[in-house]
Amino acid sequence: MIKRFAIFLLLAFPFFPGNLLAQDPEFSQFYANPLYLNPALAGVTLCPKVNASYRNQWPGIEKAFITYSLSYDQYVKFLHGGLGVSVMADRAGSGSLNTTAISLMYAYKFNINTHLQASGALKVGYYQRRLAWDNLKFEDMIDPVGGFILPTSEKQPDNLSVGVPDFSAGVFMAYDDLLYGGIAVDHLTMPKVGFYVDNETQLYMKYTVHVGSVINLQKNGSASEDREFSLSPNILYQQQFKFHQLNIGLYLTIDPFIGGVWFRHNFENADAVIPMVGLHYKGLQVGYSYDYTVSRLKAASGGAHEVSASYQFPCMQKRRVIRAIKCPRF
Repeated sequence: MIKRFAIFLLLAFPFFPGNLLAQDPEFSQFYANPLYLNPALAGVTLCPKVNASYRNQWPGIEKAFITYSLSYDQYVKFLHGGLGVSVMADRAGSGSLNTTAISLMYAYKFNINTHLQASGALKVGYYQRRLAWDNLKFEDMIDPVGGFILPTSEKQPDNLSVGVPDFSAGVFMAYDDLLYGGIAVDHLTMPKVGFYVDNETQLYMKYTVHVGSVINLQKNGSASEDREFSLSPNILYQQQFKFHQLNIGLYLTIDPFIGGVWFRHNFENADAVIPMVGLHYKGLQVGYSYDYTVSRLKAASGGAHEVSASYQFPCMQKRRVIRAIKCPRF
């Protein structure tokens, strides 16, 4: 009964008239999905790279949220920056509410001095929400004997599909291979995405601040691309209207293996502990993480499973003014 009621709230509540909020999907393997985290990370590795992610959030509530992401980026020398393209698809309530976002981005890269590099980016995209109205179940449709067989009195929305242009921006800086950090702001124009004509539902701006470090643990103190041995502490803060959270994480890399753990806190309550493991071999990397819920949703949600995969294509290792920036892989 609890699960059924949760599904009802999940599916029906977002479509009632009124001033409601749209919130972005999130990924736990932030750096495995770099263009979603910050558009200024486009071309950060210089060589062409493909990233793919799959997330199943709250599997205990029968396909509550399924999210896919696919991106491609590379550094383009004559443009002095990175180009990227990304596609994100989110399916809520077994496909009753579908969100798709397609984006293009450009990140201009430059050296501030011999140690400090910077990148500034603009992202332009198309954001669409689609509602499968016939899939929804409401309380007045329940027949005591036959189940969901009665017609509903709920008003069908004026539009079952809403699409709007969407704009984002970001900056990123790195000090040698030691420190890095960035700021991104998504949905700069806060477009309206309500299904009802008189609905003021907005896609509020999302602010992301991320900072981290790579600590080389090799005895001789010299970095080796072939056999990396490092520790990487990270902090990430995100806010979208009144929703805000702090993520604190740590990665340990002993090539070809990578392990890590994150703690996510929503300020009002602790949310999840997120262990993750990964494997890196030449240009290919795969990772898995699990959100172990520690909030009151623990019993019903089932946490969240996330899988990522990426491939970095080989490219000419010519002398470049701009260097590749070292960031966590997951």
